[in-house]
Formats: sequence, structure tokens, C-alpha cells
Amino acid sequence: MQTIRKKPKSANLLHQVITQAKQTEERAWLSEVSNIALQQSVADLETAFKNFFESCKGKRKGRKVGYPKFKKRTNSQSARFTRGGFSIKEDGVYLAKIGIVKPIWSRALPSVPSSVTIINDCANRYFLSFVVEINPDIVEAKKHSIDLGIKTFAAMSDGTSAKSPSYKQLDRKNRRLQRKLARQPKDSKRRNKTRIQIAKLHNQMGDTRKDFLHKLSTKVVSENQTIILEDLNVSGLVKNRKLARVISQQGWYEFRALCEAKSEKFGREFRVISRS
Repeated sequence: MQTIRKKPKSANLLHQVITQAKQTEERAWLSEVSNIALQQSVADLETAFKNFFESCKGKRKGRKVGYPKFKKRTNSQSARFTRGGFSIKEDGVYLAKIGIVKPIWSRALPSVPSSVTIINDCANRYFLSFVVEINPDIVEAKKHSIDLGIKTFAAMSDGTSAKSPSYKQLDRKNRRLQRKLARQPKDSKRRNKTRIQIAKLHNQMGDTRKDFLHKLSTKVVSENQTIILEDLNVSGLVKNRKLARVISQQGWYEFRALCEAKSEKFGREFRVISRS
């Protein structure tokens, strides 16, 4: 006796939404794009609405999730391909309905990737982000607590410290361009040029911060068996008008997230202690 497996309701709804969109004149161009990327996009939208409604009902833990926002073309764009939509070739990466692209590899892939996300940021740069599975490296080390600050980003319990990069010059230039953008008429070429300049400045600041946080978190996690961080009330601290901009530039939460993820990778113990 042959059993017939039915597609889940959510899969049928996804297929229906995409098919109906392709039939309209406004979105006929969707036929030129890989169906896998479209399915992932609609699935992400479904997840966003699910998180929003569960957050409203109090079923979701953590901070309250807002209503899903429409992605503007001027904002960062992304498309995800799962297995079947991409493959690693000798001279690059094959993407369905796009062809072979040749990226500049930041590092060799440790294992076969399960998905790849194409990211186009506000400054019109393209990135490929792969999801891979790795085995944690367990190395014995010592125990340290870390106190986060502004001028001295991290003060270790052994007396060592790490200073935060200075963003003053970039921030001053960014504020000047923001004032210039506010005076320019909408949809003008000059305004679009200024918008891209601002996006490049934000990328430069973001890349500087990420490079610093990645290097510091890797050093901290690789050298210590137990990492202890204080649970900072960042949302409360940014209410201080004089320090809000500087605090927002530090990336304390990002550092905490990196330390937590890398602790799991290296087999470390990661703790967050209460403020009280």
C-alpha cells in the first residue's frame, strides 16, 4: 500500500502566495528570481508575524517584538539560498538563476554549508554569509570577570584592560552629512549621493567596532575558562542625553553575544551576574 505524504499547510500557503504574486503585472519580475529565495523570504515574514503576535500575548520570552517593517530598497537587502539553490565550485559559488560568483574569501569553510545568505548593504557592498556546522574546541584556561566601560572598554580582574576605538572623527563627519541630507530635496541625485556617503561612514564605524569586538572576544574566551559579565541596563543608560551617543557606539550587547557564542564553541563557562 502506497502512502501519500501531504505538504504542510504553511508550505502550501507559501507556494500560493508566491504564485499569486507572479501573476500580477507589478510583480511579474519574480519569475526571474529563484523560487528558493522567495520561499525563504515569505517564511521569514511568517516567523516575524508569529514572533510579534506571541510577544503581544506574552507567550514569547525576552524583549517585546515590534510589528514587522517593510524593507526599503535603500536599506540593507538580503536573499537566502538553502541546499539545492547553491553549490560550492572550484572557482566560486553557484547561485540558482544568478550563476557563478567569485567572492574574496575571508577564511576557508570548515564544513559543507547548509545555507548561504547574499547581503547587499546600504553602501552597495555585497557579502556571502554561510551557515556551517563545527565541533567545539575545548582548551583549559583560567577564570576572569570583566567590567565594561566607555573609555576603557573592558577591565579584566587580572589588571589588564582594553581601550575602545575612537569614533569621534567619523561621528563628527556623519553629523555634518546628516545636516546636509536634511536640507536636500527628496528623490534628488545629490541627496542619494549624500545618503550613500552616510552609509559608507556607518559601515566604516561598524567594521571598526566589529573588528575590535571580534578580536577582543576571541582573546578573552581563548585565554579564560570562565567569563563573567555584568548584566548592564543599556536601555536605561542611553536615556542620558550626554552619554547616549557614546554608549550606543560601544557595542556592549554585541560583545556579550560574541563572548557567549564563542564560549560555547571553545567549551567555556559563560555567566552574566545581576546588577543588584
